[in-house]
Amino acid sequence: MVIFDNDGVLVDSEPIANRVLADLLTECGFPTTYEGSVRRYMGGTLDRVRDLVRADTGRELPDGFAQRYRERLKAAFERELRAVRGIPDVLDALAERGTPFCVASSSPRDRLDLALRVTGLASRLGHRVYSADDVRRGKPAPDLFLHAAVRMGVDPSHAAVVEDSVPGVDAALAAGMTCVGFAALTPADRLSRAAYVVHDTAGLAKRLGLPAVAPA
Repeated sequence: MVIFDNDGVLVDSEPIANRVLADLLTECGFPTTYEGSVRRYMGGTLDRVRDLVRADTGRELPDGFAQRYRERLKAAFERELRAVRGIPDVLDALAERGTPFCVASSSPRDRLDLALRVTGLASRLGHRVYSADDVRRGKPAPDLFLHAAVRMGVDPSHAAVVEDSVPGVDAALAAGMTCVGFAALTPADRLSRAAYVVHDTAGLAKRLGLPAVAPA
């Protein structure tokens, strides 16, 4: 089985999400650049962002922060979000070969469903969609990937995870799964704990033993 992270792997959402997050944090008195958001927060939940901000500053995010972030992100996704180039071909090739696959994302369910709908990927995944809302602990804990394995009926040791964030790589390894780091946005050296690192969908297809696709 192949388990895909969503943001930055299936959909090109990380530039949008980190721009929105950096802007809102700055407005709320926590100056943050886009690059800083990618480095510090990418791949985690809003609860993790809240914890990191508290650890860094000793202050709490204001009431309503999560709601404001989600409203702005939804509007931006509706306008701008696209699938990562080549990913539809990768999913179609896995389906044709008979390899089961699913998505396991740190996003809350409503954001995940929105992203898959807007990009046209929902029909390829059906009900094989698992979110941070399904488990008590999000990444870097292994809970979400282990939950996906149980639901898919696959032993964790027979699963490969495609991840573009450090928390995601850590979660995959903690779950006892093989991890393929997807270094399209994240610097490859930050994903060095993954068993393999690829830089685009062409490299991913090759690593998964699939026909060549156009690179992201």
